[in-house]
Amino acid sequence: MIDPHQHSFNSPIGRIHLTEEGGAITGLTWVSRETSALHSENAITDLLAETERQIHAYFAKALKEFDVPLAFNRGSAFEHSVWRAMQEIPFGTVWTYGDIADHVGGVARAVGGACGSNPIPLIIPCHRVVGSNGKLTGFSGDGGIATKQHLLDHESDQLSLF
Repeated sequence: MIDPHQHSFNSPIGRIHLTEEGGAITGLTWVSRETSALHSENAITDLLAETERQIHAYFAKALKEFDVPLAFNRGSAFEHSVWRAMQEIPFGTVWTYGDIADHVGGVARAVGGACGSNPIPLIIPCHRVVGSNGKLTGFSGDGGIATKQHLLDHESDQLSLF
């Protein structure tokens, strides 16, 4: 078992906690300052530093596509296919759950479940997935739909529906 490397930092959408295992990012969560103090952080790796840099560049509108290695250490083959499909959604674009279901050969409801289980939100842009009528539905990040709306607003200068 590889000991994970962990790092937390502040962002415009709250405190973000990254996990790296085996040279790939395996987790991104939102945490409170109190909770992040409970995580055992070790020396920051080059990958964790680069991921933090890219997240800050994203919020500065200087980066539209993340370029860090990702690994899924949990989830089903179907969830993995949904997470990979979400990575194909360009900055400023939204897809529906049905669009992704068509892309991966599933049903919208199952895609919604996989979106909710996304282990690396923001980098795997589940915030770019909306209901068939364009309605915002759940978001696993801190702040829920309000955070999802904030991220879509951030990208809105180039937002195109479907």
